[in-house]
Amino acid sequence: MSVKHAISRGLELGRSVFQLGLLKSGGRLAAKLRADRFRAGPSVRTAQPQAFLPSRYRYYRTSLKGLAAQLQSAGFRRFAGGSPRNRAVFLAFGLGVGLIEQQLEDDRKSASTCQEIQAVFRKKKFQAPLKPFTSGFKLEDYILGNQIGKGSNAAVYEAAAQFAPPKQSARKCSLVQIKEDEVETEAPRSLTCCSLRNFPFAIKMMWNFGAGSSSEAILKSMSQELVPAGPHALKQEKEEITLDGHFGVLPKRVSAHPNVIRVYRAFTADVPLLPGAQEEYPDVLPPRLNPAGLGNNRTLFLVMKNYPCTLRQYLEMSTPSRRQGTLMVLQLLEGVDHLCREGVAHRDLKSDNVLLEFDSDGCPRLVISDFGCCLAQSDSSLQLPFNSIWVSKGGNASLMAPEVATAVPGCGVMLDYGKADAWAVGAISYEIFGQQNPFYRAVGLESRNYQEKQLPPLPSTVPADVQFVIRLLLRRNPNKRPTARVAANMLHLSLWGRKALANQDSVGMRKLADWLLCQSAMVLLKGCQGPSGNRVEAELQRSFLANLELEDLRTAVGFLLYGREQSQACVLSV
Repeated sequence: MSVKHAISRGLELGRSVFQLGLLKSGGRLAAKLRADRFRAGPSVRTAQPQAFLPSRYRYYRTSLKGLAAQLQSAGFRRFAGGSPRNRAVFLAFGLGVGLIEQQLEDDRKSASTCQEIQAVFRKKKFQAPLKPFTSGFKLEDYILGNQIGKGSNAAVYEAAAQFAPPKQSARKCSLVQIKEDEVETEAPRSLTCCSLRNFPFAIKMMWNFGAGSSSEAILKSMSQELVPAGPHALKQEKEEITLDGHFGVLPKRVSAHPNVIRVYRAFTADVPLLPGAQEEYPDVLPPRLNPAGLGNNRTLFLVMKNYPCTLRQYLEMSTPSRRQGTLMVLQLLEGVDHLCREGVAHRDLKSDNVLLEFDSDGCPRLVISDFGCCLAQSDSSLQLPFNSIWVSKGGNASLMAPEVATAVPGCGVMLDYGKADAWAVGAISYEIFGQQNPFYRAVGLESRNYQEKQLPPLPSTVPADVQFVIRLLLRRNPNKRPTARVAANMLHLSLWGRKALANQDSVGMRKLADWLLCQSAMVLLKGCQGPSGNRVEAELQRSFLANLELEDLRTAVGFLLYGREQSQACVLSV
């Protein structure tokens, strides 16, 4: 046996012995930790990467370099009179142990890099799209315009604040005018021609059937609508309401995020007779406005920013480019990840509940809205006891994740929404790329019984990495489905980190850490230049860097490399 061959065998032996022996229990621990990350609920972030070995192997975990040196020294002493082959094998065995320590050291450095980058970008708070104001807690403070939307539980009207007169603009335009302008210019960006300066706000009037007419009862019954409310949305005296006979703070609220709607004001008021009310929703009016109406006199009003259209309306008029489509899917994933991190499941994600505007480059910016069906419990577990058929599973049944749609009520049964919204993003992605949603009636698949091989193919123009991410999101088994964070990381790496992934394996992260530092410097530099900081791509890059976690990043790299290997194998087989 040659010395080269002996060293090779020693390296292999050293690594395998420690991985199968000392590292066996550590592997179980690491697997459990990864599984915990994929479960619902807030993840526990630590200052150091999770160890590969349990506490009883603390000596080996913290001083593997010293162990390697001892093995090498003992090998020379014990086998000084032995054959050169034995000495080489034992020396290589110690070197193999040293390689494990090198891997741990690389992980520590990579984790430290992620934490430093994360700390820098988390200090940069997202600025709300509208300037803060101090008034506007009464319906009389606003001038209401035309109706711009109507759902199953509310109507939405454009509005302007009387305490802040709107700037004069050339004209208002409806969706019909938008379509006409688009035909004339043949450009998707023509949607931005619709001036929102006269009515910068949108007021959502909830329909109140059984909540009573007291402010406390209304706020309690419709508290889910307040999840995206800002810190000063309610008057100070309304911040505490009566809950089952006790005063308690209103349900949790999510912090500001560029892809989640923001509620600026929330108040109760008498239901007014607005234009089109008698024709479009007479049954929900109170008897004082319609003798046959079933509604109560007072209801909840929410003040938000006015957006040009919904995602569904935009896709009916325009087809986003290949890159824009990828950015749109990525924005939905970033919004869902933000909600999951704050312990909220939307449960009614669909293209009608996603609002859309454009940045300075004409790229669509998506905003998740309508939280009337959301799950926002105090324990942040994203799990709901399902002990009765009367427990609501959520909103749109067509886009209900398989694990929720197939759940059967019983003692101890829990509905897990940890990855349900991510699954819905996968289904909506078909619409973004110009296809019919496979879970609507036109295609005929049902989330409760579809097979993954039944999913229709996406257009060939969709990037391979994006197609792979969508397929992963639509996996039936939630344990095999990535979280919204991991899926978002995959798209980030596909868009901006292709060079960093070249010749990269799923373990070594040094090259990727160097790329992250360069990317951070570029994003900070662009932010200092001003206007570029408001662009969709800049927002996405900042969000990615603010949520860096070593394990999530490594999982995303592993998925991407696996997907590319599968694609290459398919090409070779053809």
